[in-house]
Amino acid sequence: MTEVRYNWTKEEIAEIYHRPLLDLVYEAASVHRENKDYSEVQISSLISIKTGGCPEDCAYCPQAARYNTGVDVHAIMPKEEVVAVAQKAKDGGASRLCMGAAWREVRDNRDFDKVIDMVKAVNELDMEVCCTLGMLTEAQAQRLADAGLYAYNHNLDTSEDDYKRIITTRTYDDRLKTLEHVRKAKITVCSGGIIGLGETVEDRISMLKTLSTLPKHPESVPINALVPVQGTPLADQPRVSVWDMVRMIATTRIIMPKTVVRLSAGRTEMSLVEQAFCFMAGANSIFAGEKLLTTPNPSFDTDMAMFDLLGLTPRKAFKNGRPNEIKEIKEMSINEVI
Repeated sequence: MTEVRYNWTKEEIAEIYHRPLLDLVYEAASVHRENKDYSEVQISSLISIKTGGCPEDCAYCPQAARYNTGVDVHAIMPKEEVVAVAQKAKDGGASRLCMGAAWREVRDNRDFDKVIDMVKAVNELDMEVCCTLGMLTEAQAQRLADAGLYAYNHNLDTSEDDYKRIITTRTYDDRLKTLEHVRKAKITVCSGGIIGLGETVEDRISMLKTLSTLPKHPESVPINALVPVQGTPLADQPRVSVWDMVRMIATTRIIMPKTVVRLSAGRTEMSLVEQAFCFMAGANSIFAGEKLLTTPNPSFDTDMAMFDLLGLTPRKAFKNGRPNEIKEIKEMSINEVI
């Protein structure tokens, strides 16, 4: 069985990343089969519960208020509408609903109260609930945990050295502190990045080093390909090569063998064969549904046809237990030791 390590060096990760492609994919596929049911893929659906008007300056994001991207600003969705979308996603095969709000950070106000109610309501559908709401305090993370939140997404986006080129309205340490708060609340962590931002290969390797040397690996690592949006500073970036995506997925699989690796934004530009290569390289999660916040995504029907062809099966919700059950098991183990 592959050893789970938390002391990877940049040199070690670079050596893996630069291996001959077929050797790299073969090793990643072997690691995947040792540690996971390789035919099982976790399906998430992502919705924007509050769209546009964000004060951040993320260079890739169509929801930043300072860019003219044609995205209309919408207030927070009603809970009933969110539940309806969640039910439709569940009927389509999704086991997790991720709710995103275009906020810099969570504020303790009525909108956050509404998000708490949404988390509770979607939980009642027997779906895992994930949120991506910006920066969190420790108390806010605990409140989400108490409501039954399963996962919190907070991507690093790129390397620490490259970060200021992409975002100036918050720091890399701000991102890492939010991940710490999520961990303390015993919510599972979803954190990855974007390739195709104009970063170097060294930046990609550095980002993977940061993720793989956290005190605990993220339970989920999304690998996104930039979807350039007119009006943003990165509108003219060329499409990232699928082989770069495969290398990132395979390297992530090898250095974080127990982690769910999500093939995320950019799938609409990939052929079925290219997506199959990503699954072979160790991807075992996707976003399904026709939209990722504000950018296009393959439909549920298209993905189910691909699953059927490739022999993939959707992962059931709460396969590793519900958050409260996981906490109880950990507490029992501690008590037994004492």
